[in-house]
Amino acid sequence: MSRLVYVVDDDHSFVAAIERRLRLAGYEVLTYPSAERLLVQRPDDNQEGCILLDVRIPGMSGPDLQRRLDELGSTLPIIFLSGYADIKTTVRTIKAGAEDFLTKPVEAEQLFAAIERAIARHKNAREMNRASSIQRDRVGSLTPRERQVFELVVRGQTNKHAARSLGCTERTIKAHRQRVMEKMQVQSLAELVSLAERVGVLSDTSDSGQTA
Repeated sequence: MSRLVYVVDDDHSFVAAIERRLRLAGYEVLTYPSAERLLVQRPDDNQEGCILLDVRIPGMSGPDLQRRLDELGSTLPIIFLSGYADIKTTVRTIKAGAEDFLTKPVEAEQLFAAIERAIARHKNAREMNRASSIQRDRVGSLTPRERQVFELVVRGQTNKHAARSLGCTERTIKAHRQRVMEKMQVQSLAELVSLAERVGVLSDTSDSGQTA
């Protein structure tokens, strides 16, 4: 899969040079002179990539664009570029989730290393999101009674206690539990609990258990 780098910078000579350098290195490149232009065509989170973002650009600043993209749910890592060292801005943007903060002029080796780290992180995040989506779909496939058994089991209730809670026999609980394991495609209780934590079921049921 091709990797796409979005460059947001109003310095035309810098953009031309960086675009040429990136294309020679095998990246796809899209350039924008302002944050607003980028937002008109929102970056595609489904393609591996990252954003090279200048701190000071006309209109919306780089950090403001970072905040706006976060509000929109963008998962694309951001590498900030600046013509001068600014510790306050660096700390603020890194705390807000930026991948890196580079000072112009940036060496090719340093730039490519930062881009590769950013794209690797984006790829990992996309894979985790995809896995979580599949797991949530599996949870959604449970019948209402299977969902009840699932929630009781991951909270640590035994078959006996679950049967008492739901007003049925232990044999019925065992049968539902087996179907839950099959639908969730797990082999052990530990895997089932781990899955529940990842999709947020365990925290939800823990809260409900505390307030019951």
